[in-house]
Amino acid sequence: MSELTEARKRIMIFAAALLLLAAGPLHPGIPRGSARQTASGHSVASPSTFYRDVLPILQERCQICHRADGIAPMRFETYEQTRPYASAMAAAARDKSMPPWFADPHIGHFSNDPSLSAAQIAALVDWAGAGAPAGDVHEAPAPIHWAESWSIAQPDLVVKMPKGVALPASGDVEYTYEIVPTGFKEDRWVQAVEVLPSLRANVHHAVVYIRPPDSQWMKHAPVGVPFTASTLTDPEDRRGAHWTDSDVLLVYAPGSSPDNWPDGLAKFIPAGSDLVFQMHYTTNGHAGSDRTSVGLGFAKQPPAQRVLTLQLTNDHFVIPPGVPDYRVEARGTLPNDATLLSLFPHMHLRGKRFQYNIIRRDKNPSTPAGQEIEPLLDVHYHFHWQMSYRLAQPRLLKAGTELQAVAWYDNSRDNPHNPDPAAAVRWGEQTYDEMMVGFFDVAVAANLDKHSYFIRH
Repeated sequence: MSELTEARKRIMIFAAALLLLAAGPLHPGIPRGSARQTASGHSVASPSTFYRDVLPILQERCQICHRADGIAPMRFETYEQTRPYASAMAAAARDKSMPPWFADPHIGHFSNDPSLSAAQIAALVDWAGAGAPAGDVHEAPAPIHWAESWSIAQPDLVVKMPKGVALPASGDVEYTYEIVPTGFKEDRWVQAVEVLPSLRANVHHAVVYIRPPDSQWMKHAPVGVPFTASTLTDPEDRRGAHWTDSDVLLVYAPGSSPDNWPDGLAKFIPAGSDLVFQMHYTTNGHAGSDRTSVGLGFAKQPPAQRVLTLQLTNDHFVIPPGVPDYRVEARGTLPNDATLLSLFPHMHLRGKRFQYNIIRRDKNPSTPAGQEIEPLLDVHYHFHWQMSYRLAQPRLLKAGTELQAVAWYDNSRDNPHNPDPAAAVRWGEQTYDEMMVGFFDVAVAANLDKHSYFIRH
């Protein structure tokens, strides 16, 4: 296992902390040697073995992070790598702290839910309880061949920031931008996309925007070099660095997933567009340099529907000092029909819980407050695992549907991540400030861009 810096260890998806701290007395689980069903459905009388029972689980649920070039600090690709963690893995599986998943299981169904099945949990507990036997190597599944550092298939094109961003060891770093021309001579449809920072430990989030050739957004800003709002001389450009309605290609945050849309769905990049990297860096005691990349997988043919990333945002709140459960909400109505695909909440260190709902107005006087609430997602928020939640069944929402996002914040001393419980907290770019953004992806007609979609008919 390659040596990791302390900064990377802290940000590397807290998998190590959960696994190592989870180690302890194991639940008896299934008695050794008793008849049972493995995760693959085979009825056997012998204990679980690594090659037959455990490795398939690791490939399906764990190696996305626990592999060479993965974001986790240990690898689970071979028996030798995995065996030292057998007890910790069993404990983490039993208490469902790994794989990470924070959605209330009683609200909604999501296709990217990595939670282990009861049979998979039993297999891991049984394997650890039996002394973590290797078993017969000939029963091992074929290894997964990952595309270098990518979680998506090998990208058709990798676009990297031309110049690295020098980061100090301490202090605040202003939002940093880098504009990269695509050079596309024709329109392109992107079916898979992943953002890959070179210095993950310093990246709080990244947003890659699509700037079409006719856009006036930051039109005087330099191209191919890092810049911040304070370095721009044009007032309109400076304002644009803090707000834009440009299309989002992808939002990245620690723990988030790449986009990998099925056939018939894709994001659109017009010919001649630029990609604008918006980088929010944090410092951790070590100076460094980051050159973030974005990998693009192109659709083989134009899709039937275009994917748009929209958001519900409230930036006018003040969280009082010491309050453990402060509520903030945002609402909006869809101007046209759309199919809801996924939900992606974003908050900072005081984030506690995030919920998406559909609001139905009801004239029935017996309905509380004259409205009916249908929950779509309820998340126990974790700053280091800012995950997207993809609906198992995309949901058609008619024009006029009212969506609500509700966020709760813990500004008390009981929040171990709280930078300052005595502070009144407002919207801001740094992690000691707060944000309330409910991103969501929708599918619309392929000929609709973001501006056209918001024209109400």
